[in-house]
Amino acid sequence: MRIGELARATGTTARALRHYEQAGLISSQRAPNGYRIYDDRAVVRVRNIRYLLAAGLTLDDVRVFLPCLDGDVAAAPPSNKGLRVALERLAVLNERIAAQTEARDRLEAALQQATGGRIRPVA
Repeated sequence: MRIGELARATGTTARALRHYEQAGLISSQRAPNGYRIYDDRAVVRVRNIRYLLAAGLTLDDVRVFLPCLDGDVAAAPPSNKGLRVALERLAVLNERIAAQTEARDRLEAALQQATGGRIRPVA
């Protein structure tokens, strides 16, 4: 299938697919006209990549899962390495959330002080 067909089948864009290919997560053959051609297994692989990205992993993190991207990633038992990567990513996300929460709290306090408490934060 061509890149546009794979994009439609997986709910992504051709640009994202080229990015995944550049990252070494998917591969294609070239037709005589230069178009990328993907085999049918690429649909499962791309859906798994998107699942892992949506869970908060990065493309670098997803590389750890290369051996199982052609199967059912969501249902398969995680490997020790996969668990380690996911836990490390969770720690990074928690640190970022904490930093953003602190920044929000400082801004809210500054607004309260600057307005004498007249402005209420939007939830």
